This record gives sequence, structure tokens and C-alpha cells, in this order.
Amino acid sequence: MRYERVTIMRGFLTPAVRSQASDLQRTFQSLSRHRRTKLARAAHTTLVKADQWGRGGAAPSEVAHALESGLKALSAKKK
Repeated sequence: MRYERVTIMRGFLTPAVRSQASDLQRTFQSLSRHRRTKLARAAHTTLVKADQWGRGGAAPSEVAHALESGLKALSAKKK
């Protein structure tokens, strides 16, 4: 008797879904905690919510827009 390998995964064995972070989110993740705190304070949010946005998690659009504009200003300042 011969068994064929089945590639279909069942139930909880489904592959994990991973969020895709943008370039700005990866840049935010690479910053120091102090710099991330300053950007979060400028965006009128907490560091926890800002870090969630940096990982690609759910964040309000106002917070995301404020963090993106803060990162763009920071990268323009560095150049």
C-alpha cells in the first residue's frame, strides 16, 4: 500500500498571514526608542500605537498620516 503526501493543510494548520510593512514603517522600526517616542508625541499618539503602525498593524488613518509626515520631515532633515 502506498500513501500520497497531501499538501492541503487543515484547520489551525493553515499558513500564517503576515502583514507587509511599507518602507516608511521599516524606517520607523529601525529608529531608536527615543526618536520613536518623539515622533509619536508629535503625532499626538502613544508609543504603543506608533509601534503597532510600525509593525504594519491596525492604526487610525490620522495617526498613520501624522507618523508618515513626521518620518518624511526627519528624512528630509538628515539629507
